[in-house]
Amino acid sequence: MTLTGHCYCGHLSYRAEDEPLMRLQCHCRECQYLSGGGPNVLIVMPGSAFTYTAGSPKQFTRPDLAAPVTRDFCPECGTHILTRSPRMPGLMLIKVGTLDDPGIYGMPDRIINLADKQSFHCLPDGIPTFEKRPAS
Repeated sequence: MTLTGHCYCGHLSYRAEDEPLMRLQCHCRECQYLSGGGPNVLIVMPGSAFTYTAGSPKQFTRPDLAAPVTRDFCPECGTHILTRSPRMPGLMLIKVGTLDDPGIYGMPDRIINLADKQSFHCLPDGIPTFEKRPAS
């Protein structure tokens, strides 16, 4: 599968060529901050399959956390493109909203971090859910 996408202003573009390993919906508080209040929807891909085809991202890693993630953003418009997590080495968590065709996401394979879910968050039926991040 080939995924392509870009930021809001078009300065940053990417391509990922491989099969998605997971499709997630995450309700953690960090994702709520980054999404503006909702859960994040993510496609997990091997990092070796991902490349920026235009522009260079700005990266942010919180220095006050024991095992922080690194987030790639467009330096022009601030669109959050992907996350790299030390819990998932070698993988990229691509933000579905940045895909050229977000419809290829379909439905999540699992829904995680329900312990932080807000009352206004909606959950699709029939998807495995986890109060926290599952071990695998």
